[in-house]
Amino acid sequence: MSNDEFTLILKKIAIIGGGVVGLCSAYYLQKEGHEVIVIDKSDFTQRASYVNAGYITPSHIISLAAPGIITKGLKWMLNPASPFYVKPRLDINFLQWAWAFKKSATKKKVAQSIPVIKQINVFSRALYQEMNNSGDFKFHYQHQGLLMAYQSLKAGEEEWEVGQKAIGLGLKVENLSAQQVAEIQPNANLHVKGAVYYHCDAHTTPHDFMRAMRTYLQSTGVNILAQEEVIDIQYANRSITKLVTHKQEIHADEFVMAAGSWSPLLSKKLGIKMLLQAGKGYRINIHRETGITLPTILIEAKVAVTPMDGLTRLAGTMEIGGINHKINSVRVKAIAQAGENYFKGLQITEQEKLDAQCGLRPVTPDGLPYIGRTNKYNNLTFATGHAMMGWSMGPATGKLVTEIISRQQPSLLLEPYAVERTF
Repeated sequence: MSNDEFTLILKKIAIIGGGVVGLCSAYYLQKEGHEVIVIDKSDFTQRASYVNAGYITPSHIISLAAPGIITKGLKWMLNPASPFYVKPRLDINFLQWAWAFKKSATKKKVAQSIPVIKQINVFSRALYQEMNNSGDFKFHYQHQGLLMAYQSLKAGEEEWEVGQKAIGLGLKVENLSAQQVAEIQPNANLHVKGAVYYHCDAHTTPHDFMRAMRTYLQSTGVNILAQEEVIDIQYANRSITKLVTHKQEIHADEFVMAAGSWSPLLSKKLGIKMLLQAGKGYRINIHRETGITLPTILIEAKVAVTPMDGLTRLAGTMEIGGINHKINSVRVKAIAQAGENYFKGLQITEQEKLDAQCGLRPVTPDGLPYIGRTNKYNNLTFATGHAMMGWSMGPATGKLVTEIISRQQPSLLLEPYAVERTF
Protein backbone atom coordinates (compact mmCIF):
# COMPACT_ATOMS: atom_id res chain seq x y z
CA MET A 1 0.00 0.00 0.00
CA SER A 2 1.46 3.40 -0.98
CA ASN A 3 1.70 6.33 1.42
CA ASP A 4 -1.01 8.17 -0.52
CA GLU A 5 -3.37 5.24 -0.17
CA PHE A 6 -2.55 4.90 3.51
CA THR A 7 -3.37 8.53 4.30
CA LEU A 8 -6.85 7.94 2.99
CA ILE A 9 -7.64 5.57 5.86
CA LEU A 10 -6.18 7.61 8.72
CA LYS A 11 -8.90 8.19 11.28
CA LYS A 12 -9.79 9.76 14.58
CA ILE A 13 -10.15 6.96 17.11
CA ALA A 14 -11.69 7.11 20.58
CA ILE A 15 -10.63 4.41 23.03
CA ILE A 16 -12.89 3.78 26.03
CA GLY A 17 -10.62 2.53 28.79
CA GLY A 18 -7.09 3.48 29.78
CA GLY A 19 -5.82 0.19 31.18
CA VAL A 20 -2.94 -1.70 29.61
CA VAL A 21 -5.12 -2.86 26.69
CA GLY A 22 -6.39 0.66 25.99
CA LEU A 23 -2.93 2.25 26.18
CA CYS A 24 -1.32 -0.47 24.04
CA SER A 25 -4.06 0.06 21.46
CA ALA A 26 -3.30 3.78 21.51
CA TYR A 27 0.42 3.05 21.16
CA TYR A 28 0.07 1.06 17.95
CA LEU A 29 -2.69 3.23 16.50
CA GLN A 30 -0.62 6.41 16.81
CA LYS A 31 2.32 4.55 15.26
CA GLU A 32 0.14 4.09 12.17
CA GLY A 33 -0.61 7.80 12.10
CA HIS A 34 -4.15 7.78 13.49
CA GLU A 35 -5.42 10.55 15.75
CA VAL A 36 -6.13 8.93 19.13
CA ILE A 37 -8.03 9.92 22.23
CA VAL A 38 -8.21 7.74 25.38
CA ILE A 39 -11.03 8.22 27.90
CA ASP A 40 -10.94 6.66 31.36
CA LYS A 41 -13.00 7.19 34.50
CA SER A 42 -9.94 6.62 36.74
CA ASP A 43 -6.95 8.86 37.48
CA PHE A 44 -4.45 6.45 35.86
CA THR A 45 -2.83 5.41 39.15
CA GLN A 46 -4.76 2.34 40.27
CA ARG A 47 -7.03 -0.60 39.35
CA ALA A 48 -6.16 -3.88 37.63
CA SER A 49 -3.46 -2.61 35.25
CA TYR A 50 -1.53 -1.18 38.20
CA VAL A 51 -1.93 -3.88 40.85
CA ASN A 52 -1.38 -7.10 38.87
CA ALA A 53 1.54 -9.51 39.12
CA GLY A 54 3.22 -8.10 36.00
CA TYR A 55 3.56 -11.50 34.34
CA ILE A 56 3.95 -12.13 30.61
CA THR A 57 2.89 -15.74 30.54
CA PRO A 58 3.17 -18.07 27.55
CA SER A 59 3.18 -20.75 30.28
CA HIS A 60 -0.46 -20.09 31.20
CA ILE A 61 -1.96 -22.29 28.52
CA ILE A 62 -4.89 -23.59 30.59
CA SER A 63 -7.88 -21.24 30.77
CA LEU A 64 -9.71 -20.42 33.99
CA ALA A 65 -12.68 -22.48 32.74
CA ALA A 66 -10.82 -25.75 33.28
CA PRO A 67 -12.39 -29.14 34.00
CA GLY A 68 -12.99 -29.58 37.73
CA ILE A 69 -13.03 -25.87 38.53
CA ILE A 70 -16.79 -25.93 39.19
CA THR A 71 -16.41 -28.67 41.81
CA LYS A 72 -13.49 -26.86 43.43
CA GLY A 73 -15.44 -23.62 43.35
CA LEU A 74 -18.36 -25.16 45.20
CA LYS A 75 -16.02 -26.41 47.94
CA TRP A 76 -14.17 -23.09 48.12
CA MET A 77 -17.45 -21.18 48.54
CA LEU A 78 -17.46 -22.37 52.16
CA ASN A 79 -13.97 -20.98 52.72
CA PRO A 80 -13.76 -17.15 52.97
CA ALA A 81 -10.01 -17.30 52.32
CA SER A 82 -10.19 -19.53 49.23
CA PRO A 83 -8.24 -18.52 46.11
CA PHE A 84 -11.32 -18.73 43.84
CA TYR A 85 -14.71 -17.53 45.00
CA VAL A 86 -17.99 -16.99 43.19
CA LYS A 87 -20.65 -15.07 45.07
CA PRO A 88 -24.09 -16.48 44.12
CA ARG A 89 -26.64 -13.82 43.28
CA LEU A 90 -30.00 -13.59 41.55
CA ASP A 91 -28.79 -11.56 38.60
CA ILE A 92 -29.68 -12.67 35.07
CA ASN A 93 -26.34 -11.59 33.58
CA PHE A 94 -24.40 -13.49 36.24
CA LEU A 95 -26.56 -16.60 35.88
CA GLN A 96 -26.13 -16.63 32.09
CA TRP A 97 -22.39 -16.17 32.48
CA ALA A 98 -22.22 -18.97 35.07
CA TRP A 99 -24.08 -21.37 32.77
CA ALA A 100 -21.79 -20.51 29.85
CA PHE A 101 -18.76 -20.94 32.14
CA LYS A 102 -19.98 -24.39 33.11
CA LYS A 103 -20.44 -25.38 29.45
CA SER A 104 -16.94 -24.11 28.63
CA ALA A 105 -15.22 -26.09 31.41
CA THR A 106 -14.76 -29.29 29.38
CA LYS A 107 -11.61 -31.14 28.32
CA LYS A 108 -12.45 -30.67 24.65
CA LYS A 109 -12.91 -26.89 24.85
CA VAL A 110 -9.87 -26.39 27.05
CA ALA A 111 -7.77 -28.46 24.63
CA GLN A 112 -8.98 -26.29 21.74
CA SER A 113 -8.06 -23.11 23.59
CA ILE A 114 -4.52 -24.18 24.60
CA PRO A 115 -2.74 -23.33 21.31
CA VAL A 116 -4.78 -20.13 21.00
CA ILE A 117 -3.74 -18.89 24.45
CA LYS A 118 -0.12 -19.89 23.88
CA GLN A 119 0.06 -18.12 20.52
CA ILE A 120 -1.26 -14.75 21.67
CA ASN A 121 0.96 -14.78 24.76
CA VAL A 122 4.10 -15.58 22.76
CA PHE A 123 3.16 -12.85 20.27
CA SER A 124 2.62 -10.38 23.10
CA ARG A 125 5.95 -11.26 24.73
CA ALA A 126 7.71 -10.47 21.45
CA LEU A 127 5.92 -7.12 21.30
CA TYR A 128 6.99 -6.28 24.87
CA GLN A 129 10.58 -7.03 23.86
CA GLU A 130 10.17 -4.91 20.74
CA MET A 131 8.78 -2.01 22.78
CA ASN A 132 11.61 -2.33 25.27
CA ASN A 133 14.20 -2.22 22.48
CA SER A 134 12.51 0.63 20.60
CA GLY A 135 13.74 3.43 22.87
CA ASP A 136 10.28 4.99 22.89
CA PHE A 137 10.16 4.79 26.67
CA LYS A 138 12.01 2.95 29.42
CA PHE A 139 10.43 0.26 31.56
CA HIS A 140 11.50 -2.64 33.73
CA TYR A 141 11.42 -5.89 31.73
CA GLN A 142 13.09 -9.19 32.58
CA HIS A 143 12.88 -12.53 30.82
CA GLN A 144 13.82 -14.89 33.65
CA GLY A 145 11.03 -17.43 33.45
CA LEU A 146 8.49 -18.49 36.06
CA LEU A 147 8.61 -21.05 38.87
CA MET A 148 5.43 -22.96 39.64
CA ALA A 149 6.38 -24.01 43.17
CA TYR A 150 4.57 -26.80 45.02
CA GLN A 151 4.49 -28.18 48.55
CA SER A 152 2.56 -31.36 47.76
CA LEU A 153 3.58 -34.06 45.30
CA LYS A 154 0.05 -34.18 43.89
CA ALA A 155 0.18 -30.50 42.95
CA GLY A 156 3.60 -31.04 41.42
CA GLU A 157 2.38 -33.96 39.31
CA GLU A 158 -0.60 -31.97 38.06
CA GLU A 159 1.58 -29.01 37.12
CA TRP A 160 4.12 -31.24 35.38
CA GLU A 161 1.30 -32.56 33.19
CA VAL A 162 0.69 -28.96 32.11
CA GLY A 163 4.42 -28.51 31.66
CA GLN A 164 4.59 -31.48 29.32
CA LYS A 165 1.76 -30.00 27.25
CA ALA A 166 3.76 -26.77 27.06
CA ILE A 167 6.84 -28.70 25.94
CA GLY A 168 4.70 -30.22 23.19
CA LEU A 169 3.93 -26.67 22.04
CA GLY A 170 7.63 -25.85 21.77
CA LEU A 171 8.12 -24.11 25.14
CA LYS A 172 11.13 -24.83 27.35
CA VAL A 173 10.06 -26.32 30.69
CA GLU A 174 11.97 -28.14 33.46
CA ASN A 175 10.80 -30.12 36.47
CA LEU A 176 13.05 -29.07 39.36
CA SER A 177 13.71 -30.72 42.71
CA ALA A 178 13.73 -28.70 45.94
CA GLN A 179 17.53 -28.65 45.82
CA GLN A 180 17.56 -27.33 42.26
CA VAL A 181 15.08 -24.62 43.24
CA ALA A 182 17.36 -23.58 46.09
CA GLU A 183 20.36 -23.46 43.72
CA ILE A 184 18.76 -21.05 41.25
CA GLN A 185 17.21 -18.83 43.96
CA PRO A 186 19.49 -19.34 46.99
CA ASN A 187 18.34 -16.45 49.17
CA ALA A 188 14.58 -16.93 48.84
CA ASN A 189 14.40 -19.85 51.32
CA LEU A 190 11.52 -21.52 49.51
CA HIS A 191 9.85 -24.23 51.56
CA VAL A 192 8.74 -26.52 48.69
CA LYS A 193 9.12 -30.03 47.37
CA GLY A 194 9.97 -28.72 43.92
CA ALA A 195 8.88 -26.49 41.07
CA VAL A 196 8.05 -26.61 37.38
CA TYR A 197 10.24 -23.98 35.71
CA TYR A 198 8.83 -22.29 32.61
CA HIS A 199 11.71 -20.52 30.88
CA CYS A 200 9.33 -18.86 28.42
CA ASP A 201 7.87 -16.24 30.78
CA ALA A 202 8.89 -12.66 31.49
CA HIS A 203 7.83 -10.00 33.98
CA THR A 204 7.60 -6.23 34.43
CA THR A 205 6.70 -3.58 37.02
CA PRO A 206 3.16 -2.59 35.95
CA HIS A 207 2.77 0.86 37.52
CA ASP A 208 6.13 1.99 36.10
CA PHE A 209 5.22 0.70 32.64
CA MET A 210 1.83 2.40 32.71
CA ARG A 211 3.30 5.72 33.85
CA ALA A 212 6.02 5.66 31.19
CA MET A 213 3.60 4.56 28.47
CA ARG A 214 1.16 7.33 29.31
CA THR A 215 3.93 9.97 29.25
CA TYR A 216 5.15 8.69 25.89
CA LEU A 217 1.66 8.69 24.37
CA GLN A 218 1.02 12.26 25.46
CA SER A 219 4.36 13.30 23.96
CA THR A 220 3.28 11.85 20.60
CA GLY A 221 -0.02 13.71 20.55
CA VAL A 222 -2.40 11.15 22.03
CA ASN A 223 -5.11 12.95 23.99
CA ILE A 224 -5.62 11.24 27.35
CA LEU A 225 -8.67 12.20 29.38
CA ALA A 226 -8.49 11.12 33.03
CA GLN A 227 -11.38 11.00 35.48
CA GLU A 228 -13.87 11.30 32.65
CA GLU A 229 -16.70 8.78 32.55
CA VAL A 230 -18.56 7.72 29.42
CA ILE A 231 -22.25 7.88 30.34
CA ASP A 232 -23.80 7.32 26.92
CA ILE A 233 -22.96 6.11 23.43
CA GLN A 234 -24.99 7.38 20.48
CA TYR A 235 -25.30 5.70 17.10
CA ALA A 236 -27.17 5.75 13.79
CA ASN A 237 -27.24 3.54 10.68
CA ARG A 238 -24.97 0.85 12.15
CA SER A 239 -22.32 3.40 13.13
CA ILE A 240 -21.45 4.92 16.47
CA THR A 241 -21.56 8.69 16.13
CA LYS A 242 -20.33 10.00 19.47
CA LEU A 243 -19.55 9.35 23.11
CA VAL A 244 -21.18 11.39 25.83
CA THR A 245 -19.14 11.85 28.98
CA HIS A 246 -20.13 13.76 32.10
CA LYS A 247 -18.02 16.65 30.71
CA GLN A 248 -18.42 16.71 26.93
CA GLU A 249 -19.34 14.98 23.67
CA ILE A 250 -16.61 13.17 21.76
CA HIS A 251 -16.91 12.53 18.02
CA ALA A 252 -14.67 10.05 16.21
CA ASP A 253 -14.49 7.82 13.14
CA GLU A 254 -13.71 4.63 15.06
CA PHE A 255 -14.31 3.49 18.63
CA VAL A 256 -12.53 0.89 20.76
CA MET A 257 -14.24 -0.77 23.74
CA ALA A 258 -11.41 -1.50 26.16
CA ALA A 259 -13.28 -0.75 29.36
CA GLY A 260 -12.47 -4.05 31.11
CA SER A 261 -15.07 -5.11 33.65
CA TRP A 262 -17.23 -2.10 32.76
CA SER A 263 -17.53 -3.15 29.09
CA PRO A 264 -20.88 -5.01 29.51
CA LEU A 265 -22.49 -1.93 31.08
CA LEU A 266 -21.49 0.23 28.12
CA SER A 267 -22.24 -2.46 25.55
CA LYS A 268 -25.77 -2.71 26.89
CA LYS A 269 -26.34 0.87 25.69
CA LEU A 270 -25.58 -0.41 22.19
CA GLY A 271 -27.93 -3.37 22.40
CA ILE A 272 -25.01 -5.79 22.69
CA LYS A 273 -25.23 -8.45 25.40
CA MET A 274 -21.79 -9.37 26.60
CA LEU A 275 -21.16 -12.34 28.90
CA LEU A 276 -18.46 -11.03 31.20
CA GLN A 277 -17.99 -10.82 34.97
CA ALA A 278 -15.62 -8.82 37.13
CA GLY A 279 -13.05 -10.95 38.97
CA LYS A 280 -11.38 -9.18 41.88
CA GLY A 281 -7.74 -9.74 42.68
CA TYR A 282 -5.54 -8.31 45.45
CA ARG A 283 -1.93 -7.28 45.80
CA ILE A 284 0.48 -6.69 48.68
CA ASN A 285 3.70 -4.71 48.11
CA ILE A 286 6.87 -5.29 50.13
CA HIS A 287 9.37 -2.41 49.82
CA ARG A 288 12.37 -4.17 51.36
CA GLU A 289 14.81 -6.93 50.53
CA THR A 290 13.22 -10.40 50.42
CA GLY A 291 15.82 -12.47 48.60
CA ILE A 292 13.19 -13.36 45.98
CA THR A 293 14.71 -13.02 42.52
CA LEU A 294 12.52 -15.22 40.32
CA PRO A 295 8.77 -14.82 39.65
CA THR A 296 7.08 -17.65 41.54
CA ILE A 297 3.53 -18.93 41.72
CA LEU A 298 2.68 -20.75 44.94
CA ILE A 299 0.55 -23.47 43.37
CA GLU A 300 -1.62 -24.66 46.24
CA ALA A 301 -2.37 -21.10 47.40
CA LYS A 302 -2.61 -19.69 43.85
CA VAL A 303 -0.55 -16.67 44.85
CA ALA A 304 1.86 -14.95 42.47
CA VAL A 305 5.11 -13.50 43.83
CA THR A 306 7.02 -11.07 41.63
CA PRO A 307 10.40 -9.36 42.16
CA MET A 308 9.71 -5.92 40.67
CA ASP A 309 11.77 -2.76 40.36
CA GLY A 310 12.17 -1.65 43.98
CA LEU A 311 9.68 -4.03 45.56
CA THR A 312 8.36 -7.58 45.82
CA ARG A 313 4.67 -8.04 45.05
CA LEU A 314 2.30 -10.80 46.18
CA ALA A 315 -0.91 -11.03 44.16
CA GLY A 316 -3.78 -13.45 44.16
CA THR A 317 -7.41 -14.55 44.42
CA MET A 318 -10.20 -14.52 41.87
CA GLU A 319 -13.38 -13.24 43.45
CA ILE A 320 -16.44 -13.14 41.15
CA GLY A 321 -18.75 -10.84 43.06
CA GLY A 322 -19.78 -7.93 40.87
CA ILE A 323 -18.20 -4.52 40.38
CA ASN A 324 -16.87 -3.20 43.67
CA HIS A 325 -13.51 -2.28 45.16
CA LYS A 326 -14.11 -3.38 48.73
CA ILE A 327 -11.00 -4.83 50.33
CA ASN A 328 -11.69 -8.18 51.98
CA SER A 329 -9.14 -8.37 54.80
CA VAL A 330 -9.61 -12.15 55.09
CA ARG A 331 -8.36 -12.62 51.52
CA VAL A 332 -5.49 -10.20 52.03
CA LYS A 333 -4.40 -12.14 55.12
CA ALA A 334 -4.64 -15.41 53.17
CA ILE A 335 -2.25 -14.05 50.53
CA ALA A 336 0.16 -12.86 53.22
CA GLN A 337 -0.05 -16.19 55.03
CA ALA A 338 0.71 -18.06 51.83
CA GLY A 339 3.83 -15.98 51.29
CA GLU A 340 5.02 -16.67 54.81
CA ASN A 341 4.25 -20.39 54.50
CA TYR A 342 6.29 -20.81 51.32
CA PHE A 343 9.19 -18.45 52.04
CA LYS A 344 10.96 -19.21 55.32
CA GLY A 345 11.71 -16.06 57.25
CA LEU A 346 9.40 -13.82 55.22
CA GLN A 347 7.24 -11.69 57.48
CA ILE A 348 4.59 -9.37 56.09
CA THR A 349 3.75 -6.46 58.34
CA GLU A 350 0.28 -5.34 59.36
CA GLN A 351 0.86 -2.05 57.56
CA GLU A 352 1.71 -3.88 54.33
CA LYS A 353 -1.56 -5.76 54.64
CA LEU A 354 -3.48 -2.54 55.34
CA ASP A 355 -1.92 -0.98 52.24
CA ALA A 356 -3.22 -3.79 50.00
CA GLN A 357 -5.11 -2.78 46.87
CA CYS A 358 -7.42 -4.61 44.51
CA GLY A 359 -8.34 -4.60 40.83
CA LEU A 360 -11.11 -6.08 38.71
CA ARG A 361 -10.24 -8.47 35.89
CA PRO A 362 -12.88 -8.94 33.13
CA VAL A 363 -13.63 -12.68 32.91
CA THR A 364 -15.31 -14.33 29.92
CA PRO A 365 -16.97 -17.76 30.24
CA ASP A 366 -14.28 -19.59 28.26
CA GLY A 367 -11.18 -17.70 29.36
CA LEU A 368 -10.53 -16.12 25.94
CA PRO A 369 -10.80 -12.36 25.42
CA TYR A 370 -13.18 -10.53 23.12
CA ILE A 371 -11.15 -8.97 20.29
CA GLY A 372 -12.70 -7.73 17.07
CA ARG A 373 -15.73 -6.23 15.37
CA THR A 374 -19.38 -7.08 15.88
CA ASN A 375 -22.01 -7.59 13.17
CA LYS A 376 -24.04 -4.73 14.61
CA TYR A 377 -21.67 -1.77 14.11
CA ASN A 378 -19.10 -1.06 11.43
CA ASN A 379 -16.85 1.27 13.46
CA LEU A 380 -16.60 -0.46 16.84
CA THR A 381 -13.78 -2.80 17.90
CA PHE A 382 -13.83 -4.74 21.16
CA ALA A 383 -10.71 -5.38 23.24
CA THR A 384 -11.71 -6.75 26.62
CA GLY A 385 -12.29 -9.91 28.66
CA HIS A 386 -8.68 -10.99 29.26
CA ALA A 387 -9.23 -12.17 32.86
CA MET A 388 -5.88 -12.74 34.64
CA MET A 389 -3.88 -12.37 31.41
CA GLY A 390 -4.75 -8.80 30.48
CA TRP A 391 -1.23 -7.68 31.32
CA SER A 392 0.31 -10.52 29.36
CA MET A 393 -1.91 -10.03 26.30
CA GLY A 394 -2.02 -6.22 26.32
CA PRO A 395 0.44 -5.44 23.49
CA ALA A 396 -0.87 -8.27 21.28
CA THR A 397 -4.43 -7.01 21.71
CA GLY A 398 -3.39 -3.45 20.94
CA LYS A 399 -1.62 -4.62 17.79
CA LEU A 400 -4.64 -6.61 16.64
CA VAL A 401 -6.97 -3.66 17.28
CA THR A 402 -4.70 -1.48 15.15
CA GLU A 403 -4.61 -4.01 12.32
CA ILE A 404 -8.41 -4.29 12.35
CA ILE A 405 -8.97 -0.54 12.24
CA SER A 406 -6.19 0.04 9.69
CA ARG A 407 -7.64 -2.71 7.48
CA GLN A 408 -4.44 -4.75 7.61
CA GLN A 409 -4.06 -8.51 7.71
CA PRO A 410 -4.33 -9.51 11.40
CA SER A 411 -1.23 -11.08 12.90
CA LEU A 412 -3.40 -13.79 14.49
CA LEU A 413 -6.58 -15.56 13.51
CA LEU A 414 -9.40 -13.57 15.13
CA GLU A 415 -12.12 -16.22 15.11
CA PRO A 416 -11.35 -17.62 18.62
CA TYR A 417 -11.82 -14.13 20.08
CA ALA A 418 -15.09 -13.33 18.30
CA VAL A 419 -17.32 -11.02 20.32
CA GLU A 420 -20.48 -12.83 19.23
CA ARG A 421 -19.19 -16.39 19.68
CA THR A 422 -21.43 -18.95 21.32
CA PHE A 423 -20.57 -20.87 24.47
